[in-house]
Amino acid sequence: MDLTGLRRHTPEEVTRARREAAVLAPVIERAGEAHLLFTKRAAHLGEHPGQMSFPGGGREPVDRTLTDTALREADEEVGMRSDEVDVVGRLDDTRTSSAYRIRPFVGVAPDREYVPDESEVAEVAVLPVGELTDPANYESERRVGHPEYGDHRVHFFHVGGYTVWGVTGRMVVQLLERTTDWRTPEEVDRVVGADAELPI
Repeated sequence: MDLTGLRRHTPEEVTRARREAAVLAPVIERAGEAHLLFTKRAAHLGEHPGQMSFPGGGREPVDRTLTDTALREADEEVGMRSDEVDVVGRLDDTRTSSAYRIRPFVGVAPDREYVPDESEVAEVAVLPVGELTDPANYESERRVGHPEYGDHRVHFFHVGGYTVWGVTGRMVVQLLERTTDWRTPEEVDRVVGADAELPI
């Protein structure tokens, strides 16, 4: 995984949003191999319960910048201190259906135990990049006729008993394409309606 290009990347920005949010995609080297740290959202949360995500959340008045937001949330959710993270770059902004603008930052963090805040996080999962880029662990589908998104592609990464998809899946796609040899397959695995069940 080569992160040097992220320092030179000029990400696309969403300029208008009802509320701002930021996430941190932590890169951890373990046993000589790059890994990404994800959180599994607590089941009692009102938004996206049980889904895999990067540490992050909404911008608060105490946050001077969105970088501060991402680092504060990583500390609150898994105890990852801001002084131990080297933020190396950003990915493109993402707009959600709830009119949030999410700004993803990528940072290098040490390989140690991270403890989830049970009020927000059910589990911390550190997944190998080598398995995220394995074609056997990836699938996608085109969902047609969504009232807000129209026809759109949904990505799924199945690794270690977890499935990363949704907004986080889109971020993983961009991160892998910018830092590894992995590329999104041209063809989707299936075409489904907007209300089809998710395969997880």
